[in-house]
Amino acid sequence: MTVKGKLLKALILGAPASGKGTISSRIVKKYNVEHVSSGDKLRDHIEKQTALGKEVKSYLNEGKLVPDGVMIKFMIAELKKVDNRPWLLDGFPRTVAQANALWKEQPVDVVLNLVVPFDVIIDRVKSRWVHLPSGRVYNIGFNTPKSEGKDDVTGEDLIQRPDDKPEAVQKRLEIYEQITRPVINFYREKGILKEFEGRTSDEIWPKATAYLDPIFLKV
Repeated sequence: MTVKGKLLKALILGAPASGKGTISSRIVKKYNVEHVSSGDKLRDHIEKQTALGKEVKSYLNEGKLVPDGVMIKFMIAELKKVDNRPWLLDGFPRTVAQANALWKEQPVDVVLNLVVPFDVIIDRVKSRWVHLPSGRVYNIGFNTPKSEGKDDVTGEDLIQRPDDKPEAVQKRLEIYEQITRPVINFYREKGILKEFEGRTSDEIWPKATAYLDPIFLKV
């Protein structure tokens, strides 16, 4: 899985709760790439109450972005751990400063942007639950767990993230509009951005595979 003789480096963008986690998990399974999720890794630090986790927790609970300097140092280090495998980066970069820093250290080959209406996103998070250790996400009425409140794989409890409360999501969407959207233009100018519109992940997925198959599965 290479592009121009390099290990493929892909990135997925989209507003909070736009389905990045669902689409990412499908990409990882279908194309056998390493999934590097900034959100999952940060939540793991919060769960373990590390110094980084304690620093990040207050930002996430208030629906704010973690400062650029903290995120850049953390994610560049995480990406170096999988430097010998093709990967899909999810949740980073979220600002142009982060995008510039990433481009200098690990320029990506493919950027996917999920375009989902904000009203759909706000309605979706009201019923979104997650298995924190794995990052698996469930949506009641769409991707409902087999047993209420339990993860399908482990049977462990599901939780609703504080940053998934409707009021927190509204604030995150406002921040996204102001700060993160310019990242889309950053990659559009690089000529490597591809957008996929839809209201659900199932609607977006066939469009994504039609685009990715010739890239990932090329002989």
